[in-house]
Amino acid sequence: MLSACCSHSFAYKRPLLISLPAGLIGVPYRKPPSPLVLPTRARFLHLRCNSARSNWRICCFRDQDRDQNLGPDWQECSLLGNGNVIPEECAKHGLNPEVSVKRDWKARFREASYIFFRAIGKQWSVPWTAETVLQVMVLWVTSFWFIGTWGLPFLVQMAGFNKEALTFRGQALYSLLTDVAEGIAGIAILHRCLSRFYPLPPDWFRFNLRGKWHWDVALGCLMFPIVNRLSQINLDILPILPSTPVTMSSIEQSILARDPVAMALYAAVVTVCAPVWEEIVFRGFLLPSLTRYMPVWCAIVVSSLAFALAHFNVQKMLPLVFLGMVMGILFTRSRNLVPSMLLHSLWNAFVFASLIR
Repeated sequence: MLSACCSHSFAYKRPLLISLPAGLIGVPYRKPPSPLVLPTRARFLHLRCNSARSNWRICCFRDQDRDQNLGPDWQECSLLGNGNVIPEECAKHGLNPEVSVKRDWKARFREASYIFFRAIGKQWSVPWTAETVLQVMVLWVTSFWFIGTWGLPFLVQMAGFNKEALTFRGQALYSLLTDVAEGIAGIAILHRCLSRFYPLPPDWFRFNLRGKWHWDVALGCLMFPIVNRLSQINLDILPILPSTPVTMSSIEQSILARDPVAMALYAAVVTVCAPVWEEIVFRGFLLPSLTRYMPVWCAIVVSSLAFALAHFNVQKMLPLVFLGMVMGILFTRSRNLVPSMLLHSLWNAFVFASLIR
């Protein structure tokens, strides 16, 4: 109804009456410049009616509520049916829709990046250099290999036992002692290499049961199906070669034998010992140390790659990298080793329970 009225108002033209003063009769009349004519395909018509009492503005278009939220400069520009802006009017105010849209997307991207980087935490104050980081990691890998391959087997043989002849419970106890020895050796290396930097900053190697990290751990548990899916993808990319002999681990043999004592010892290994010392080395030391030379998100990725490589299993690289990134984000958000240890323990318990079924 309103659009019909507007079209009639434009169709009717009142006669032009010009009254000139008596002294200006000889002055030639100059026709005022013609107003900007909209094309016939224009769908939006703007009519401004100025009166002495009030300033009337009649707008005949569909999206009236949308344009009312825009500024006055934009409202001065009549929109055509194809969505473009009249160049003569918008050029006065320097408005360019394409540029404004691009700037809007860039601003949103910067805002999202700022929120993400703020959520994962800030960098640590690292008192040591890359030389100390390399020294700790090399000594840790060496001790890990030496204890598991030479040290403990030699002590077991000196005690009069044969590792291959051990029962399921004996093998489970041997695995527990190996893991405990490797963890103690790793912590001793950290203490020896970092002793000259004591006292450390307050946000290093924190263990705190308090804090708002419980929901983060619960959210991390929701990532377990994704880790399982990545395991299948990794096996599809790098399948086990047919010539490789399929052997059962001592844990799987104990599960098949249904020995409760052996299963309890293995559960202590995978849910307590391994999460504690692995998180201390990779999340507690390596990840914060890397923030001296790279952003936090990059340190999370690099430490996750090192965490996956330390398991010496290429068939599990993708899930371990993803799991390491989840635990790294959890650690950087809380600045606390307890949440990442708990998530690590829950994941190992999840895998162990899937083997039992």
